[in-house]
Amino acid sequence: MMNLQSLFVKARQSRRGLAKLNTVLAWGIPFNRPHRLKIMHLSEHRAEVAIPFSRRNLNHIKGIHACCLATGAEFTSGLVLLGALDADKYRLIMKNISVDYHYQARKNCMAVYALEDSQLNALNTTLQQEGQSDILCEVKVVDAEDNHICTGKILWQIKAWNRVKTAV
Repeated sequence: MMNLQSLFVKARQSRRGLAKLNTVLAWGIPFNRPHRLKIMHLSEHRAEVAIPFSRRNLNHIKGIHACCLATGAEFTSGLVLLGALDADKYRLIMKNISVDYHYQARKNCMAVYALEDSQLNALNTTLQQEGQSDILCEVKVVDAEDNHICTGKILWQIKAWNRVKTAV
Protein backbone atom coordinates (compact mmCIF):
# COMPACT_ATOMS: atom_id res chain seq x y z
CA MET A 1 0.00 0.00 0.00
CA MET A 2 1.25 3.46 -0.89
CA ASN A 3 1.90 5.92 1.93
CA LEU A 4 -0.19 9.01 1.16
CA GLN A 5 1.75 11.27 3.56
CA SER A 6 5.00 10.31 1.81
CA LEU A 7 3.47 11.26 -1.56
CA PHE A 8 2.42 14.64 -0.16
CA VAL A 9 5.93 15.33 1.17
CA LYS A 10 7.53 14.42 -2.18
CA ALA A 11 4.95 16.52 -4.06
CA ARG A 12 5.94 19.56 -2.00
CA GLN A 13 9.61 19.00 -2.77
CA SER A 14 9.77 18.36 -6.51
CA ARG A 15 7.92 18.55 -9.80
CA ARG A 16 8.39 14.81 -10.21
CA GLY A 17 6.77 14.17 -6.84
CA LEU A 18 3.88 16.48 -7.77
CA ALA A 19 3.43 14.65 -11.10
CA LYS A 20 3.34 11.30 -9.26
CA LEU A 21 0.73 12.59 -6.80
CA ASN A 22 -1.39 13.89 -9.70
CA THR A 23 -1.23 10.47 -11.36
CA VAL A 24 -2.04 8.54 -8.17
CA LEU A 25 -4.99 10.80 -7.30
CA ALA A 26 -6.36 10.67 -10.86
CA TRP A 27 -6.58 6.88 -10.56
CA GLY A 28 -7.51 6.86 -6.88
CA ILE A 29 -10.45 9.24 -7.32
CA PRO A 30 -12.16 8.01 -10.50
CA PHE A 31 -14.97 10.60 -10.31
CA ASN A 32 -12.44 13.42 -10.79
CA ARG A 33 -10.51 11.77 -13.65
CA PRO A 34 -12.66 13.04 -16.57
CA HIS A 35 -12.27 16.66 -15.39
CA ARG A 36 -8.47 16.42 -15.60
CA LEU A 37 -7.97 18.50 -12.48
CA LYS A 38 -4.26 19.07 -11.91
CA ILE A 39 -2.47 20.09 -8.74
CA MET A 40 -0.23 23.00 -9.73
CA HIS A 41 1.10 23.93 -6.30
CA LEU A 42 1.06 22.11 -2.99
CA SER A 43 2.61 23.35 0.22
CA GLU A 44 2.00 22.34 3.81
CA HIS A 45 -1.17 24.42 4.18
CA ARG A 46 -2.02 25.61 0.67
CA ALA A 47 -3.02 24.10 -2.66
CA GLU A 48 -3.73 25.39 -6.15
CA VAL A 49 -5.61 23.14 -8.57
CA ALA A 50 -6.07 23.84 -12.28
CA ILE A 51 -9.54 23.35 -13.75
CA PRO A 52 -9.11 23.22 -17.54
CA PHE A 53 -11.39 24.96 -19.98
CA SER A 54 -11.92 21.91 -22.15
CA ARG A 55 -14.85 20.47 -24.05
CA ARG A 56 -15.47 17.73 -21.48
CA ASN A 57 -15.87 20.35 -18.70
CA LEU A 58 -18.26 22.67 -20.54
CA ASN A 59 -21.96 23.21 -20.00
CA HIS A 60 -24.58 23.92 -22.68
CA ILE A 61 -23.62 27.62 -22.92
CA LYS A 62 -19.89 26.91 -23.38
CA GLY A 63 -18.71 27.83 -19.89
CA ILE A 64 -17.11 25.49 -17.36
CA HIS A 65 -19.93 23.53 -15.75
CA ALA A 66 -20.95 24.54 -12.24
CA CYS A 67 -20.45 20.98 -10.96
CA CYS A 68 -16.92 20.86 -12.36
CA LEU A 69 -16.08 24.10 -10.54
CA ALA A 70 -17.60 22.71 -7.32
CA THR A 71 -15.58 19.50 -7.72
CA GLY A 72 -12.39 21.53 -8.16
CA ALA A 73 -13.13 23.48 -4.98
CA GLU A 74 -13.88 20.30 -3.01
CA PHE A 75 -10.74 18.56 -4.29
CA THR A 76 -8.51 21.53 -3.43
CA SER A 77 -9.68 21.86 0.17
CA GLY A 78 -9.56 18.09 0.66
CA LEU A 79 -5.94 18.02 -0.52
CA VAL A 80 -4.91 20.63 2.02
CA LEU A 81 -6.68 18.85 4.86
CA LEU A 82 -5.25 15.45 3.92
CA GLY A 83 -1.79 16.98 3.75
CA ALA A 84 -2.17 18.62 7.16
CA LEU A 85 -3.62 15.56 8.91
CA ASP A 86 -2.58 11.92 9.07
CA ALA A 87 -4.85 9.98 6.71
CA ASP A 88 -4.01 6.78 8.62
CA LYS A 89 -5.55 8.30 11.77
CA TYR A 90 -8.46 10.33 10.41
CA ARG A 91 -11.25 9.86 7.89
CA LEU A 92 -12.21 12.90 5.87
CA ILE A 93 -15.70 13.08 4.38
CA MET A 94 -17.62 15.96 2.86
CA LYS A 95 -20.64 16.84 4.98
CA ASN A 96 -21.97 19.77 2.95
CA ILE A 97 -21.06 21.91 -0.04
CA SER A 98 -22.38 25.21 -1.31
CA VAL A 99 -21.03 27.35 -4.10
CA ASP A 100 -21.66 31.00 -4.86
CA TYR A 101 -21.11 31.71 -8.56
CA HIS A 102 -20.00 35.23 -9.48
CA TYR A 103 -18.79 35.14 -13.09
CA GLN A 104 -19.06 32.76 -16.03
CA ALA A 105 -15.95 30.59 -16.50
CA ARG A 106 -14.81 30.86 -20.10
CA LYS A 107 -11.08 30.32 -19.54
CA ASN A 108 -8.86 27.95 -17.58
CA CYS A 109 -9.51 28.30 -13.86
CA MET A 110 -7.57 27.82 -10.64
CA ALA A 111 -9.04 26.75 -7.30
CA VAL A 112 -7.04 28.05 -4.33
CA TYR A 113 -7.31 27.13 -0.68
CA ALA A 114 -5.07 27.99 2.27
CA LEU A 115 -5.56 26.61 5.76
CA GLU A 116 -4.80 29.17 8.45
CA ASP A 117 -2.58 28.09 11.37
CA SER A 118 -5.31 29.10 13.83
CA GLN A 119 -7.82 26.85 12.02
CA LEU A 120 -5.42 23.93 12.06
CA ASN A 121 -4.58 24.41 15.74
CA ALA A 122 -8.28 24.53 16.68
CA LEU A 123 -8.95 21.47 14.54
CA ASN A 124 -6.12 19.46 16.10
CA THR A 125 -7.23 20.42 19.63
CA THR A 126 -10.82 19.31 18.97
CA LEU A 127 -9.67 16.08 17.30
CA GLN A 128 -7.44 15.21 20.26
CA GLN A 129 -10.20 15.94 22.78
CA GLU A 130 -13.28 14.57 20.97
CA GLY A 131 -11.98 12.34 18.17
CA GLN A 132 -13.97 14.23 15.55
CA SER A 133 -14.51 17.74 14.25
CA ASP A 134 -16.08 19.71 11.43
CA ILE A 135 -14.21 22.36 9.49
CA LEU A 136 -15.58 24.83 6.96
CA CYS A 137 -13.20 25.52 4.06
CA GLU A 138 -13.75 28.50 1.77
CA VAL A 139 -12.16 27.97 -1.64
CA LYS A 140 -11.74 30.75 -4.17
CA VAL A 141 -11.85 29.90 -7.88
CA VAL A 142 -10.45 32.42 -10.36
CA ASP A 143 -9.95 32.32 -14.11
CA ALA A 144 -6.81 33.04 -16.14
CA GLU A 145 -7.59 36.77 -16.05
CA ASP A 146 -8.04 36.69 -12.25
CA ASN A 147 -11.82 37.11 -12.44
CA HIS A 148 -13.44 35.69 -9.30
CA ILE A 149 -15.52 32.88 -10.78
CA CYS A 150 -16.95 31.31 -7.64
CA THR A 151 -16.48 30.61 -3.95
CA GLY A 152 -16.92 27.07 -2.70
CA LYS A 153 -17.81 26.49 0.93
CA ILE A 154 -17.09 22.90 1.86
CA LEU A 155 -17.92 21.53 5.28
CA TRP A 156 -15.71 18.55 6.06
CA GLN A 157 -16.26 16.07 8.85
CA ILE A 158 -13.01 14.67 10.21
CA LYS A 159 -13.22 11.66 12.46
CA ALA A 160 -10.72 9.26 14.02
CA TRP A 161 -10.90 5.94 12.17
CA ASN A 162 -11.62 4.09 15.41
CA ARG A 163 -14.83 6.14 15.81
CA VAL A 164 -16.11 5.49 12.26
CA LYS A 165 -19.20 3.31 12.12
CA THR A 166 -20.69 2.12 8.86
CA ALA A 167 -23.93 0.30 8.09
CA VAL A 168 -23.55 -3.28 6.97
